[in-house]
Amino acid sequence: MAAARVPRLVYLHGFRSSPQSFKARLLERRLAQAGLAARFACPQLPPSPARAVRLVTDEFDPQPHDTLVGSSLGGFYATWIAERTGCRAVLLNPAVTAARDLAAHVGVQALYHGDGEFVFEAAFLDELARLEVAAPTRRERYLLVAAKGDELLDWRDMVAKFPGEPTLLLEGGDHGLSCFADLIERVIEFARLDPPPSRHEPRMEPA
Repeated sequence: MAAARVPRLVYLHGFRSSPQSFKARLLERRLAQAGLAARFACPQLPPSPARAVRLVTDEFDPQPHDTLVGSSLGGFYATWIAERTGCRAVLLNPAVTAARDLAAHVGVQALYHGDGEFVFEAAFLDELARLEVAAPTRRERYLLVAAKGDELLDWRDMVAKFPGEPTLLLEGGDHGLSCFADLIERVIEFARLDPPPSRHEPRMEPA
């Protein structure tokens, strides 16, 4: 009999970000403290949106019991993947019109972490347009976290895109969610990551 697959949490970073994102590292550390380190992954996403979503679907094969946590552009990817695989998704200040939002960023881009850079090609805007989800389904599958103080994306666009979904609407805040440490338990609860079973089950003595 095949072993049952356990729930996993895969973090999808945003534009110009990386697995060194402070939110990704906070999640990784928190899950490690809970003995769930093996349930966490955060891949480096390629600049091409088509390649990024293909990497996630091919490498992780998300299932309904898995959860994607997507930040900004990662939230845009997480929505497309969740619609096609049935997995859950936590959307952290997600981009909802990514082709429009990134049109001004075609060209060489510096990564936030380290000294690297990449080229965001004009063709990637067409890839983003093909990945846009018109109307998300099965709203209970999503947890939206939107900050009214987001300095890059409009929280009203996020709420309009995901009406009725479980939502944490933050007064103030910022695009990077510097308050993420206060939200992490809610994210883990939504992901339904149960602690691993003990290797040594307690022996039941007869009454």
